[in-house]
Amino acid sequence: MTKDQLFMKCVDILHETFDIDKDKIKPESRLYEELDIDSIDAVDLIVRMKPMVGKRMQPEAFKAVRTVQDVVDALHTLIHADAAPPPP
Repeated sequence: MTKDQLFMKCVDILHETFDIDKDKIKPESRLYEELDIDSIDAVDLIVRMKPMVGKRMQPEAFKAVRTVQDVVDALHTLIHADAAPPPP
């Protein structure tokens, strides 16, 4: 899954789960300050995103997350963590 696809999925989840206007959700949108996502909401968000990753997600992967782009980057890293490096 590309970062663009992950972003669009995050927008859908934020809209469906927290009733946030899709036009308000940008990569640079700050989860806590701009989108009013609190720590309990963040847990719900991670639970909703788990099927995209296809494996157990560790909360540590999301400790530094502050923006929607941070969420996308963390998910992208988790999804591709087990990918084999390309041959030389």
